[in-house]
Amino acid sequence: MKWPLIKRQLLILLVTVFLVTMNIAIAKSAVSLNESEVRGLSLLEDIQNSITGLAEHVMPMVVNISPIRKIGAPRGGSGEQRSRRIPGTGSGVIISTDGYIVTNNHVIGEDTTEAEVSLSDKTKVFAKVIGRDKDTDIAILKIKVNHELPAADFGDSADLRVGQWVLAVGNPLGLERTVTLGILSGIGRERLNLSKYENFLQTDAAINPGNSGGPLFNLRGEIIGINTAIIHMAQGIGFSIPSNMVSRVVKQLRAHGRVVRGWLGVGIQPMSSALAEKFHLGKGHGVLVNEVFKDEPADRAGIQPGDVIISIGGIPINTPNQLSRLVAQVGPGETTSVDLIRDGVQTSLVVSIGEQQENPTVASLPFESSEVSLGIDVQALTAALAAKFGIKESTGVLVSRVTRGSLAHGEGLKEGDLIKEINRTDVRSVSQFSKALEQVNPGETILLRVIRKERAFFVVLKVLP
Repeated sequence: MKWPLIKRQLLILLVTVFLVTMNIAIAKSAVSLNESEVRGLSLLEDIQNSITGLAEHVMPMVVNISPIRKIGAPRGGSGEQRSRRIPGTGSGVIISTDGYIVTNNHVIGEDTTEAEVSLSDKTKVFAKVIGRDKDTDIAILKIKVNHELPAADFGDSADLRVGQWVLAVGNPLGLERTVTLGILSGIGRERLNLSKYENFLQTDAAINPGNSGGPLFNLRGEIIGINTAIIHMAQGIGFSIPSNMVSRVVKQLRAHGRVVRGWLGVGIQPMSSALAEKFHLGKGHGVLVNEVFKDEPADRAGIQPGDVIISIGGIPINTPNQLSRLVAQVGPGETTSVDLIRDGVQTSLVVSIGEQQENPTVASLPFESSEVSLGIDVQALTAALAAKFGIKESTGVLVSRVTRGSLAHGEGLKEGDLIKEINRTDVRSVSQFSKALEQVNPGETILLRVIRKERAFFVVLKVLP
């Protein structure tokens, strides 16, 4: 055989071997890719099965609540009040096998003592309102059944992390036991004016009218929140009361029919930029005490107006709402540490917490600053003026006129306000007030402590150069 022919045959053989090898490699790659796709699909199916299994597990724990409200006697006649059922107004969740149910207070309404509860098996039973707490918008009901009910446990909302999956279950628009999946979008939401003690969870799991009072579950099927509100005209913004707050309220309502909260006895306000500058602190660093109520726990412990509370029981404080919420969680008679800054020096006090009364005295809200002239006239406080403006103080100078458009007017000062301090110095007379003003240079700010009727607040005014 000639060499060129041999070389040509060898070349053909090598090309053939190469092509066969490539085909084998491509085939193996295709097989590997298919196996990867199968594994991915299997993983997705496992996740899907977990979620559907979770939904099937928790749906029987969710109920529909229709309050039963009293209506008046027929027009033109006499007789007893009649009952009227309000269908499909909200949701609830069973928390004990013997029939305790948690919902929102606004679901059952203020004048309601009974409700009709629809269970997952279509059974309808009457429920009695055991207790309600307006300040957190929580209420509990009790139904009587002759068998054990499926009940959900509370999870620990302190361990929640933004981004984790959550499941909301409720009866939106009368559509029973609707399930929506989403994530936890935020925690510690406040200043929504939905309740007195706010520490809401935010979720994008769809919440609609009728979901109120229904549970927000984690992937373990534990209650981590009670759905309570949505922002209208927005998508994916719903709010839930965290489970730790709910469970504390529920325990007290079941035991006593009411909630007992701790009471410090101070008026407080947030640290605005202007106040923070006057107190040499950062904005949002602690809350400012603007009033200390006589013979209350804070007064007995030595807390003073002008103190800046930075922590309660070792927990840092950044907002008045947070301070109120943490104090409320302390049982009356228990002691807790209060860390504060006074005249630039940090100190710690031990306070024996009191019991909050039904209508405790509260402080007024702060004002934002603006740079215009002072614009106030003052006069000595007399007994007649104190009576006229509802002031219980006996010293200070009274604001007799506020110039419209002035700084004082913009800051919200009014005729009848009593000025107690200027730049942390007591003022007991008009002459003291004038001398204190003389020490303020043009362009500087003035820190006033003001009493309005029975409330106190700090405000910062700036004198134009």
